[in-house]
Amino acid sequence: MAPSGSPAVPLAVLVLLLWGAPWTHGRRSNVRVITDENWRELLEGDWMIEFYAPWCPACQNLQPEWESFAEWGEDLEVNVAKVDVTEQPGLSGRFIITALPTIYHCKDGEFRRYQGPRTKKDFINFISDKEWKSIEPVSSWFGPGSILMSSMSALFQLSMWIRACHNYFIEDLGLPVWGSYTVFALATLFSGLLLGLCMIFVADCLCPSKRRRPQPYPYPSKKLLSESAQPLKKVEEEQEADEEDVSEEETERKEGTNKDFPQNAIRQRSLGPSLATDKS
Repeated sequence: MAPSGSPAVPLAVLVLLLWGAPWTHGRRSNVRVITDENWRELLEGDWMIEFYAPWCPACQNLQPEWESFAEWGEDLEVNVAKVDVTEQPGLSGRFIITALPTIYHCKDGEFRRYQGPRTKKDFINFISDKEWKSIEPVSSWFGPGSILMSSMSALFQLSMWIRACHNYFIEDLGLPVWGSYTVFALATLFSGLLLGLCMIFVADCLCPSKRRRPQPYPYPSKKLLSESAQPLKKVEEEQEADEEDVSEEETERKEGTNKDFPQNAIRQRSLGPSLATDKS
């Protein structure tokens, strides 16, 4: 006869395994997830942020160390967070992520890039020994909250939106690649024209053009008229004097020709018979 208590042992082991499974495998991670909606929480307090991508092998190797380091976050009074750049392209542009994984330390809005070894022990020493003080913070011009980085974030988000639209045109609508490019080219052309018209309208409203009135003709004063009339009178007088001289000379020449004309006629008359006799 088999003992009655033997089936209870495996049953008890199974219950213990099922009871402990949620605590071993479903344990809540201490790493906080940062998105475009809550990234401003980084501006207050002490933070260590990892930028990663799921397909990156180096990021996958770093995850166990990062999770272990996050367990010490409460003791070190530091918040440990991560950002998936594939889901948050705006943050990758805001922080200028050019390599993966990238780790930043933030202390009350001052960001410093961590470039040390990527182990749990080194992360703990970096915070406990305040090694971050020896690193120069990122300039305020290139800080994630600056206007420049905000525009960079918007540009990255726009690029991802254009990529999603391109995939939608090709995969869902079945358009060829050149057809998708044509759509974007026309959209760029019309948006540029619309933006130009809006800029002209705004500029005309802010700085309206002033219509120039025709300036009245400046009439000269009496003094200027009298002063300008004097040289004109002199010139006219000189011209009149020259004309009188010329007319006198012409009259003298005419009188001289008239006096010589009868004498020449008489001479011709006197010479006329003599010439006739000579010819005969």
